[in-house]
Amino acid sequence: MPIRNCPISSLYGNNTLTLPVKIINPHTGLAIRTNGLIDTGATECAIPARMAVMLGHNLTRGIRNSINTGNGISETYQHTSTILIYHPENPDAQIIYYLDNVLIDCMPNLKIVLLGVNGFLSNFRLDIDYPNGRFSLIR
Repeated sequence: MPIRNCPISSLYGNNTLTLPVKIINPHTGLAIRTNGLIDTGATECAIPARMAVMLGHNLTRGIRNSINTGNGISETYQHTSTILIYHPENPDAQIIYYLDNVLIDCMPNLKIVLLGVNGFLSNFRLDIDYPNGRFSLIR
């Protein structure tokens, strides 16, 4: 079931595209339910470093990466995770999409989960209707 005509959220500010997600460490089975911000300007998916630790990742044992952000260059550590996506209008219902073996940047100064191009958006067609405050995400 694709995600069609869902309201644009104000969860992280005005006019943000957010999805309820579960991030899972496939090596430990530990998981976190949260909201992810669809970020068309982010090359990679990213989570706060504190979440990586909660998932059982040894942060600095990940693949070291330097990325250019709006705040300058940031050092990250990449770890493989699974992302489960739930419907924004019914987050307690069934899983809508399942993304396995996603390389995610774990960033020390990040506050929210970012769903970027590699590992997330590259799997979907994203349609945004800003005038009517709706979006669709179709695989």
